[in-house]
Amino acid sequence: MWQELPSVFLVGPMGAGKTTVGRLLAKYLQRDFVDSDWYVETQTGADIAWIFDKEGEAGFRERETRAIDELTLRSGIVMATGGGAVMRAENRAMLKTRGIVVYLNASVDIQMARTAKDKSRPLLQQPNPRQVLQRLYTLRDPLYREVADIILPTGHTYPRHMVTELIGLLKPYIEDQQTVIE
Repeated sequence: MWQELPSVFLVGPMGAGKTTVGRLLAKYLQRDFVDSDWYVETQTGADIAWIFDKEGEAGFRERETRAIDELTLRSGIVMATGGGAVMRAENRAMLKTRGIVVYLNASVDIQMARTAKDKSRPLLQQPNPRQVLQRLYTLRDPLYREVADIILPTGHTYPRHMVTELIGLLKPYIEDQQTVIE
């Protein structure tokens, strides 16, 4: 049944649970899971903080766009994107046209709680991370919504329960596929 489901791409702010939910969803669907940030690190041989330091955000975003292009062409995957992946129109177009996009929507309070001690997030290495998260949420939320086929709030339940909820929301996409095929 699930083999007819297109690839699933998770978008949302940092700390929304894209990697955690993505891994669990991929396991349930018996699919490969890939995190676009980790893919960039693997291809580069350097972590994102180093890329930001040496190439700036613009350099990282170029690498991210190449990664999203490569990864969204793979069939039958579950992919977690970086929080800023939606900032480029070409990334949004690739995500929207090559799979089902799920927006994991996390409030700024949830993001703060989940990222407070994480030193690996370059954009949060500021004196006021809450202000940064609020600015990013205000800027990016409309873009997440633009590409999203499904919007799922996070922080209200355990990741496994979120995956169960998401499975239910994905079922119509299988029916749509079967209707088109028949």
